[in-house]
Amino acid sequence: MKNTTNQLTEWVINKIKTEYPDDVALLVAVEGASVNGDGHGEVFDYFVPATERGNEMTQTFIIGGVGNDLYPRSWERCERTANMEDWASLCLGKAKILYSRSEADVERFEAIRQKLFANLSDPVFVYKKALERLENAMDMYRTMMFEERLYKVRGLAGFIHYYLSMGVAYLNKTYVGDSSHHQGMLPMYANWERLPERFAEYYESILAAKTVGELRSIAHLLIASVRRFIAAYKPQGSAVKSTNYQDLAEWYQELRTTLNRIYHYCETGNADAVFIDACSLQNELSVISEEFDFFNSFKVEEQFGLEEMDLLGAYDAQNLAPLAQRAAEIENAIVAVIKAHNITIRSYDTLEAFLADTK
Repeated sequence: MKNTTNQLTEWVINKIKTEYPDDVALLVAVEGASVNGDGHGEVFDYFVPATERGNEMTQTFIIGGVGNDLYPRSWERCERTANMEDWASLCLGKAKILYSRSEADVERFEAIRQKLFANLSDPVFVYKKALERLENAMDMYRTMMFEERLYKVRGLAGFIHYYLSMGVAYLNKTYVGDSSHHQGMLPMYANWERLPERFAEYYESILAAKTVGELRSIAHLLIASVRRFIAAYKPQGSAVKSTNYQDLAEWYQELRTTLNRIYHYCETGNADAVFIDACSLQNELSVISEEFDFFNSFKVEEQFGLEEMDLLGAYDAQNLAPLAQRAAEIENAIVAVIKAHNITIRSYDTLEAFLADTK
């Protein structure tokens, strides 16, 4: 392939110039794609179409046993890559322009590339993206727990590790594929400043695992390790967006009905009815106190200086009094925070009082 690489690149460039001069903005290679003698030469990787017609240049073919894929990446997809909304950051970060329609196209592409690097340097941005990749991995883990076929579970373990690696890379201000990617994952880790506890060891265990049970166990340990690692990068101080305590008050006013139901069911001893309301409230409490959402895994929310609030730990189907007491303690703590920030809770004893206040 070495002897034909330049000729093949020239063929593509000539095709653009003669058939698509106004329809293709750039032809791009990915530097370092061939470092392991695998036959994947550092020829073109993709092109950026300038018009819809430009997409017609897409094609695949095999030369000397080596597959080639001439495919399009739109400007919009390049922007998504800069915002780390897909896995292929290296296609932008390590891009090498082989052909350009104009200097303006080059400048536009470079501006998008610089956006990627700027995002990687932003601690708040990479923290959020690391949480997203963790959420992806947790979704796959949930699927894994109901899968019995070894090949399926092994594949899920591989992708769980890969998505977690992306999150870890972001927090190291880089991305998977920045170096040594085509020689495997382990050499790449050596270039990262920090890794989760036993991260490389767990990956090696995945490689050696022979049973569904082993893979499930390793995936669980791997996710737990990365969760702890990401938590250490939680932005502090001015890096976090300002908190609006009026939002907290409005949240409390809405959830007051749920609290009423919990108090009522605890008083009447209805362990069944109170359980789902308590679960729902626990999720809400967790979202505002520690960024964890049972229904949507991890998501970043505004923080209100609230400590972890354990409601369900007090649940006992045989004795609901502790649950009611704990709910009251949590409610009092939330009300105290709202009032400490001089926010008025819209609470009225009667409808007449409410109507009088809204005139």
